[in-house]
Amino acid sequence: MIREVTTGAVRLYVGTYTGGASRGIQRLDFDPSSGRFVSGPVLAGQTENPSFLAFHPNGRLLYAVNELQSFRGASTGAVTAFAVESASGDLEPLNQVPSEGTDPCHLIVDGAGQNVLVANYTSGTAAVLPLDACGRLQPASTVRRPTGSGPVRGRQDGPHVHMIALDAPQRFALWTDLGTDRIVVDHFDSAAGRLVPNDPAGVRIDAGSGPRHLAWHPSGVAIYLLNELSSTVTALHFDPVRGSLEVSQTISARRVGAPGESIAAEIVVSPDGRFLYASNRGDDDIAVFAIDGATVGLTLVGHVPSGGRGPRSFAIDPTGRWLVAANQGTGSLVVFAVNPATGLPTESGPHVPVADPVCVLFAPPAAGVGVRG
Repeated sequence: MIREVTTGAVRLYVGTYTGGASRGIQRLDFDPSSGRFVSGPVLAGQTENPSFLAFHPNGRLLYAVNELQSFRGASTGAVTAFAVESASGDLEPLNQVPSEGTDPCHLIVDGAGQNVLVANYTSGTAAVLPLDACGRLQPASTVRRPTGSGPVRGRQDGPHVHMIALDAPQRFALWTDLGTDRIVVDHFDSAAGRLVPNDPAGVRIDAGSGPRHLAWHPSGVAIYLLNELSSTVTALHFDPVRGSLEVSQTISARRVGAPGESIAAEIVVSPDGRFLYASNRGDDDIAVFAIDGATVGLTLVGHVPSGGRGPRSFAIDPTGRWLVAANQGTGSLVVFAVNPATGLPTESGPHVPVADPVCVLFAPPAAGVGVRG
């Protein structure tokens, strides 16, 4: 464990699976001036399988899915609300409610701080969980239950909702269905906590692609989809008035001639909108694409080894200078320095052990700055 005192550090939280050595959400402090972790990892909050995390807009509350198939005797996972202790960064549990579906794997908080939107993978449901004035979770106000299937046996036998994203004005919710090869678009009513099917209702992706995660371009008129099963990236134009999507490009995230099987995991657009990154589990690398400023189309720049096995998640720090990758297979966090001209990351510094890392999330400035281990 790293134990140093620093100022100007940024907190990083790591969601994990807890079947092995991990007991919950880990916390570290990261120094963006040096690209080093200066404290942690330490257990910030104990909870079962907190595989994905999201901050409230005020930075003082954090929410975690509990990726479970059973909760309180029902066939569902859960979501847990935490208060963030500003000095230490530790997490105090507030409450926990059903996620209204099995194996919740992703969640977001709307911009008004009124609702948590959660994707339940195995059951294939999307739910809205309202928040009270203190940020505690309330029972679901909406549950969307899609139907359908895809051609890949064992992975697409039914719907599998994997991620939910909101557009900048918070008028539309876009959610990926890995099981049916669709991005679904709903109208979102924050005040009522409602999802209502949009017209048009979304877009179909190539059969067998397995839509997984989305990343917005800063312009708000383009969004990028990472397809887990085909290891491809699909660029789509978004109409912010109609909420419609149009596929403009699909490009492989794998190296030409890469052997064996690889499944894609995470996708991130750089803060300046010039580069896109996608991780491949199996190839164990991160693909780097340049984004055209005029067309927002993608051109492959190269691939960088992730520094371990199974790069499940990664995040770029608020300065845009550093990329932190979580290699689930080797239980480690690896820091990369990002070349501002080429976008290519270069491994920098020692590997930090964290058991079963699944999600890495930098805290917003409102959450405070870690200063001790």
